[in-house]
Amino acid sequence: MIRLTLIIAGLILFSACSSTTEAEKTATQNSSNEIDDAQEEKKLSEYLKLVREARSTNRKGGQVVGSSSIKNNNSHEKHTYFLYGAEHLGLKNYYFDIPVVYNKAVKKWINYFLSRGKEYFTRYSERAGRYAPVLSKILENNGLPRDLIFLAMAESGFQNNAKSWAKAVGPWQFMPFTGKKFGLKIDWYVDERRDPLKATQAAADYLKFLYKKFGSWELAAAGYNAGEGKVGRAIRRYQTNSFWKMRRGRYLKSETKNYVPKIMALAIIGKNLESFGFEDIDFYEPLNFNEVEVKGGIDLYVLAEDLGTDFTELQKLNPELLRWVTPPNQETYKLRVPVGLGKAYASCCESKDYTAKEFQTYKVKSRQGATLKDVARKFKIKNKQVLEDLNNVKSHKWLKRGTEVTLPFRVGQNKRDKMYADLYELPSKRVRKRRRHIAQIKRAKRRGKLIKNPSQYYTVRKGDTLWGVAKKYGISVDTLIRSNLKIVQSRMIRVGDKLVVK
Repeated sequence: MIRLTLIIAGLILFSACSSTTEAEKTATQNSSNEIDDAQEEKKLSEYLKLVREARSTNRKGGQVVGSSSIKNNNSHEKHTYFLYGAEHLGLKNYYFDIPVVYNKAVKKWINYFLSRGKEYFTRYSERAGRYAPVLSKILENNGLPRDLIFLAMAESGFQNNAKSWAKAVGPWQFMPFTGKKFGLKIDWYVDERRDPLKATQAAADYLKFLYKKFGSWELAAAGYNAGEGKVGRAIRRYQTNSFWKMRRGRYLKSETKNYVPKIMALAIIGKNLESFGFEDIDFYEPLNFNEVEVKGGIDLYVLAEDLGTDFTELQKLNPELLRWVTPPNQETYKLRVPVGLGKAYASCCESKDYTAKEFQTYKVKSRQGATLKDVARKFKIKNKQVLEDLNNVKSHKWLKRGTEVTLPFRVGQNKRDKMYADLYELPSKRVRKRRRHIAQIKRAKRRGKLIKNPSQYYTVRKGDTLWGVAKKYGISVDTLIRSNLKIVQSRMIRVGDKLVVK
């Protein structure tokens, strides 16, 4: 009996030891997974971390996602502003973290977005669901008001590929000079103005600069639109720091005068969607992606195929990439891929070589040969460095007839592809008009006769043109221009100008 008891006790002890070993295995495995996750977390870019934090933003607050949520203005961490004069509207949210007013100019924009512009507002708000949570998170992390997302809404409606007539690009509509000044890379391969995350960081830096300079969010916004120089001159001209006072004058353009009221109108409606009849906004799913580190100069079409995704999906997640390859002038590049494909890349693609090889070529046809610069001009490639790097030849070096030149277009790709739309883009009407005027002045200096001792003048009236005045007095346009260079050299004729005609 004693012997049986000892045997049973031994079995129980063995069983306990065995269970402990299994438990230890499980614990060790969990610990290992946690370590892997922690290591993976360390590899994430700051932007991806922000994207994941922002996905927890409350999406059922009756307001554009990402905008400030001020439940108690006394305990809110930033300065708050009350919307006075609109109490009769019975709004849900009267507090903002940027200044708002309810005046004639703002009401005009509110009425627009409730009528003719209703479809635009709906579309902007839907897109806000994808981008505004993380954009406002970046603003907040930089010590800026969350409600400044309505400035981006006014600029582009949260479109990454938005482009203005003045060549401002991206969700924050940066001009090239300003974009580069605040850290955005712009070249043949990338335009970081299109990246909603990098562009928002640049916008935060610019807005901080403007606010520090002017001490007012209204003037900072006006400066964002017109340039800090223009607003600085307006302050000196009108001797005031009040945007609403300088708005009465003629110095600021109507675009800037309307810009600040437009932002305020978007904020008022955006923070009170149900009050203005926008209770059914179908917000897009918030931005999300995985990241993989790839080499510079890889073929994204081939990689997308191996990943089981589409090239357009990679474009959508990496809007800063302008072409079909990652920037070859970078050793590595953090590529955003659809959620779930991070681990797929590690298993299927990490060890493969995706270096771009499918380049189009061109043979020099001219008998006397050509330079790489000539080839660049033929294919409208403004950045000579692109062809120099691809061909390992300087742009001024003479190439014999029949020399094969590597082009930055992919085999089978039309040069009129949407990807290269920027190469064939016409300048704005204003620029084209100015260029024609300059050419006309140069021609007149060569061909026109100078009227040395004027005996007759003509005062310009509304609707007059140089051609019409010249025809009226029987002289050539070139002669009219040359005889009135002081007036027309830098601008077109205006009502009241006195022109020499005889």
